[in-house]
Amino acid sequence: MVDVLTDEELAIVRKVRTYMETKVQPIINKYWSDDAFPFELLPSFKELPIGGLGFEGYGCAGGSQKLFGFVAMELARVDASFCTFFGVHSGLAMGSIYLDGSEEQKQKWLPPMARFEKIGCFGLTEPLVGSGTAGGLTTTAKRDGDTWVLNGQKRWIGNATWCDVSIIWARDVADNQVKGFIVENKTTPGFSVEKIEHKIALKVVQNGQITLKDVRIPEANRPAGRQFLPRHGARAADDALHGRLGLDRRPDGGVRGHAQVRPGASAVRQADRVVPDGAGSAGEDAGQHHRLPVPDGAAGADGWTRASSATSTRLWRRLSAPPSRARPSPGAANCWAATASWRTTTSRASSPTPRRSTHTKARIRCRI
Repeated sequence: MVDVLTDEELAIVRKVRTYMETKVQPIINKYWSDDAFPFELLPSFKELPIGGLGFEGYGCAGGSQKLFGFVAMELARVDASFCTFFGVHSGLAMGSIYLDGSEEQKQKWLPPMARFEKIGCFGLTEPLVGSGTAGGLTTTAKRDGDTWVLNGQKRWIGNATWCDVSIIWARDVADNQVKGFIVENKTTPGFSVEKIEHKIALKVVQNGQITLKDVRIPEANRPAGRQFLPRHGARAADDALHGRLGLDRRPDGGVRGHAQVRPGASAVRQADRVVPDGAGSAGEDAGQHHRLPVPDGAAGADGWTRASSATSTRLWRRLSAPPSRARPSPGAANCWAATASWRTTTSRASSPTPRRSTHTKARIRCRI
């Protein structure tokens, strides 16, 4: 798949691969065991030209969405947590400001964030409702003159324990719209973070529970590019969440990076054992899905439509098609919205083979 990259893009991918193999891989297991983040790597990581990858101007690295996907793949191939740290900061936090911020907000925040001088997080998920952007957020925002007063909690927020800037999503009590706010963590009274301990996965990325108690945010720190009514879905937050297909939370760059690790390579082989009788349907579909190229997912963002093969194009269309059956209920919100259709095959007449179901189409969106 490297054929789809330009020489300049390929040089960046190779630089990231070399860095991850020589700097991160030798020490990352210790930090995983210690449930700690390798802050010692930040000075050298800043030298990689990937801060704000996919965004133009404001000191950002620029480049395409497919390049972002390949970079995420290289990060995740060595450590999933490092990929998440980068994706939350460069994709979600910076992306929220880039997509919805004013010109003044972009000029103020994006250059230092692109240089990794300011690290960001994305405060959407909550303890009780998950990523309930479809009208379910319990964190509230109340206008008081030229300021906003925020109250509520956010949970499982990557980078939250040590970052500088949080993009907090809250429901305006006046009009029930969800709005975003730029919160300066370390200097804002009423903002506190508790580290989530004893995780069993992504142990290097530091997740926190944010508590906002009468936190006052100036109107100047509210990205007002777009708002959305709950009944219309999460437009602004959703764009920030899902506009970056390269992140490890999506079926693109990060997942492919995981699959390249030797133990993970058995996952594709294991798919052939899911349905021993007639594995061609289950195993073939699962294997093809794992081998789908990143650019297929990034085509919409970049206008890049070249297909690596007829098979991958056909499967991508199947995965992208709207659901033909049950729709998710409003209570499902966006934290775990899944739509799927299943093909059921019964062979009672010919053999005693039990009834089996084969997954053929699914779109699943998970929270960070």
